[in-house]
Amino acid sequence: MKILDVYIQHGKNALNRPFSYLYAGKDPVDVGYRVLVDFNGQHIMGFVSKVAETAKTPEELEAINGFRFAFIERVVDQEPLLNAELMQLADEVAAHYLSPKIAVLQAMLPPSLRPSFSALRAPKIAYEDWVEVTDPDETGLSDKQIELLRLVKDNGTILKKDCGSPAVLKKLVDAKKVKLVKKEKERLHIPDYQKEQPHDLTIDQERAYETIKNSPKETILLEGVTGSGKTEVYLRLSEDYLAAGKTILMLVPEISLTPIMVEYFSRRFHGDVAILHSELTAAEKYDEYRRIAQKKAHVVVGARSAIFAPLENIGLIILDEEHVESYKQDTMPFYHAREVAIMRAKHFGAKVVLGSATPSLESKARAVRGVYDYAALPKRINEKALPVTTIIDLTKRNLMYQGSHVFSTLLISKIKEKLARKEQVVLLMNRRGYASYVSCSNCGHIFICPNCHGNLTYHKQDNMLKCHHCDYVMRYPETCPECGSNKIMRVGFGTERLVKELALLFPEASIGRLDSDIGKVRNNIAKTLQEFRDRKFDILVGTQMIAKGHDFPAVTLVGVVLADIGLSLPTYRASERTFELITQAVGRAGRADKAGEAIIQTYNPLNYAITLGAKQDYEGFYQREMQVRKISQYPPYTYLVALTFSGKVEDRVVASSHDVKVDLDAHQFPGVQTLGPISPYYNFIDNYYFRSLLIKYKNPDEVIPYLRGLLSTLSGKGGVDIVCDVDPIDY
Repeated sequence: MKILDVYIQHGKNALNRPFSYLYAGKDPVDVGYRVLVDFNGQHIMGFVSKVAETAKTPEELEAINGFRFAFIERVVDQEPLLNAELMQLADEVAAHYLSPKIAVLQAMLPPSLRPSFSALRAPKIAYEDWVEVTDPDETGLSDKQIELLRLVKDNGTILKKDCGSPAVLKKLVDAKKVKLVKKEKERLHIPDYQKEQPHDLTIDQERAYETIKNSPKETILLEGVTGSGKTEVYLRLSEDYLAAGKTILMLVPEISLTPIMVEYFSRRFHGDVAILHSELTAAEKYDEYRRIAQKKAHVVVGARSAIFAPLENIGLIILDEEHVESYKQDTMPFYHAREVAIMRAKHFGAKVVLGSATPSLESKARAVRGVYDYAALPKRINEKALPVTTIIDLTKRNLMYQGSHVFSTLLISKIKEKLARKEQVVLLMNRRGYASYVSCSNCGHIFICPNCHGNLTYHKQDNMLKCHHCDYVMRYPETCPECGSNKIMRVGFGTERLVKELALLFPEASIGRLDSDIGKVRNNIAKTLQEFRDRKFDILVGTQMIAKGHDFPAVTLVGVVLADIGLSLPTYRASERTFELITQAVGRAGRADKAGEAIIQTYNPLNYAITLGAKQDYEGFYQREMQVRKISQYPPYTYLVALTFSGKVEDRVVASSHDVKVDLDAHQFPGVQTLGPISPYYNFIDNYYFRSLLIKYKNPDEVIPYLRGLLSTLSGKGGVDIVCDVDPIDY
């Protein structure tokens, strides 16, 4: 009989420990297997973390331990789901991010393999019946049978469903002329791209390549201006590591960037590339995960979650556009792909390359201090100058185009100019929908979300009001619920409204839109981007997803319609986000043989994030922003932890958050500062009240053990859950 230590599927801090069960069955079971267990009357999934043999009876074990041991219900798997390196990684991530281990394990695995009861209903291996010729002799066959036999023979094998008449096929099978063969169905098809030879490196690329390859450091920051050819450096490094028998992990921050990166790597490493990201179906994720684990692919391209790909012998991990905040998970276990990449690199002795035109301040500071090595690509690969930028002050109404509330005269004239030259235009508006909020002009009532109290955004395409935080939707109101008036007013601009106004101004132009609403339909993002590259659109309007990493050779004008949106957000990263977005957006223009231009419209024309972003002056911004961070004591000068308290009784949530603050302050840890507790912007969601407490600290040696004890003892007590976000990007 075996004693199994099992983590149950509930990702709560109060349950973040293994529970002991007995197993006396014949099926194999080991660390990394899933098992079904009865936990407090619930039939749920568990994950085995330890196995020990015992000769004692259940009664003897109860007498020794003081509690009754239950037997597991059944073993789910036939082999461990995670290898030793990934099991160790799960422990490291859970410890670093103060997260329940089961939450980390669930983040690491695809839906079909997660330690969750729902995984039993998720897709598994799918098979198809194929037909193969076993005897080509046509003697004694009818004309129909000969026709089918020749069809199979000419094609080698064909799908059973393509054989036409089942009766004719059955006759051939019975006559042993053909046989049916089950083969695993390929549910994800990667296009068969034409193989491409390596490009010659420029002097700057060669220098960066050599720096990275020969660096004694594990992590290297590759800072290169937009269009400087970072991707070719990635590919050349990957060739070297693959030739040495290593594997490659290539991460991109947005799913929209995955198709083009897959194409780049597939053209160079034909048939050796797998994909992992959240837009894949559960079946496709399952197939790709197994293909990687079976060593059928040695290069993995994907978004954040691909950092947990079951690759072995990793030689190189690349994070392109490393500054993008989507590398940080915004739900439990709140991991950052960059930190997990460094953990994996330490295990394999691999290199981590962080590529960006606008590195995060944390990465840049580490490179300056010598924690990371540093390589630079200071010029565009085609030796073209960076786009010429113009800042438009939106407070000067005389600069606005007649009849427009959002377009300046200069931007309209430049769009006309580019369209006349058959060139393309990208317009950035980092707000989706049609109108940012809806109100009654009679009584002033504003339509807000009943779940989280945020403003509802109007979406004209389906005539709905939607909450961009919790996804609540309602039909567009005909009357005000407060006063009954039909004077409903739509205020503000989003991407939908921009497209409508452009269509009126430029009726001859073809206009595309790219935002997360478009992305709700599978493959729409990749389709829209490809259509824009194929010149099916003259103008592409989009949110931040159009600003990162794309290469549109025909784009010569970028317009940032409203650069101020990010500056108004209540976060210490507001200036950094704004600078990055402007710099990245401007960098989409003039990447081929024609010079690029950019027009930035703003109500804050003197703000340093906007002026330096317009100049693409990263060094100037870095120096200025680091001064601000030092004065206010935010990263990279301190570490942060955000504690979120939640519960259904507001008074208990408030009391719990204040008690923790008082206790933490009483410990008087050196260099520790607490901010709050405060009521967050979204303080009531789905009948739960929320409070937040931010902790700044410089030495984790005392604070982290304190927080670990806090979570294990207090979380869940009195109906108040406490969730810990280490290194939060917002507060």
